[in-house]
Amino acid sequence: MKKLLTLVLAIALCLTCVSAFAAESWKVTCPWAPSGVAAMVSQKAAALSTTYSDDIVLVADAIKGDAATVNSWVAQYNAGDPELVFAGEGLFGITSILDPDRMNFTYDDFAYVENLYSSVFVMSAGANLGVEDLDGLKAYMEAGNEISVACNGATGSEAFLAAALFGTMGYGEQMTIIPYESAGEAAQAVSRGETDLAVSHQSQILEAYNQGGVKVICAFDGEPIAQGPFAGVEGVGAKGYPYFRNRCFIFAKAGTDAAKIEELKKLYDDILADEEMVTWLHDDMLLEVDPMTEDDVKAHIENVKNIVNEYYELVAE
Repeated sequence: MKKLLTLVLAIALCLTCVSAFAAESWKVTCPWAPSGVAAMVSQKAAALSTTYSDDIVLVADAIKGDAATVNSWVAQYNAGDPELVFAGEGLFGITSILDPDRMNFTYDDFAYVENLYSSVFVMSAGANLGVEDLDGLKAYMEAGNEISVACNGATGSEAFLAAALFGTMGYGEQMTIIPYESAGEAAQAVSRGETDLAVSHQSQILEAYNQGGVKVICAFDGEPIAQGPFAGVEGVGAKGYPYFRNRCFIFAKAGTDAAKIEELKKLYDDILADEEMVTWLHDDMLLEVDPMTEDDVKAHIENVKNIVNEYYELVAE
């Protein structure tokens, strides 16, 4: 009897171990700010992964990195390795032009899975500047005023959006970009009066907006913002100014089995359709669910490249 009980316990333990390790674990590397928007969304998606798959578990890994980190990722992993990485327009559309020597990879080194989210950047003005919207901004510049813009870094997406707006207006020489360590710091800078304007994610300027320290004057999109605290803020595209959204693309290593890529894509699509996820993205993060085809991704990157090439001198000078 004792031997039988021992055997039963051993079998039960084995079954528990098999159950615990049956699902394949895919580590998802986010090589940007560990406390940034992409890392937060990745962690939320990973937490929901077991709800939608018995075969795949997503494990979010947020580290502070840049192009060098992605270089290392590309070199380290082989097709089929259970590893995913984020890369967006910053690498493919900006770094590839401004500093190509930093990139030891091309788009062809990746197998596209899905776009994690879409973020519409906004421009905010200090409450004392007296600028309410794009028409007011144009009038302010026509008066010959110089203007400073807080951005996340000197050559990031936000800097090029600012350069594209003022460059197209014809006032690029009156604009100075003031770089900060993050979009959140840039948002705080304009609310403290360190700069006249800031470009940031909507969520990062919300607190200053609620406190009355800033006015959100435009969105870098084709249409007005439809929902949320900034509903009705006009999109620069409606007046003919160039723009792009911030996206976060999920990739596997090129050569990974197409069936596995489809399985991963379905998992992400299920997570992004989850009611809890949609509500959290919309209400807390002020982001949008925005699944994209690979053709959409390539068109997005080309649009960013065109803007970078057009307004390079305003950012790099």
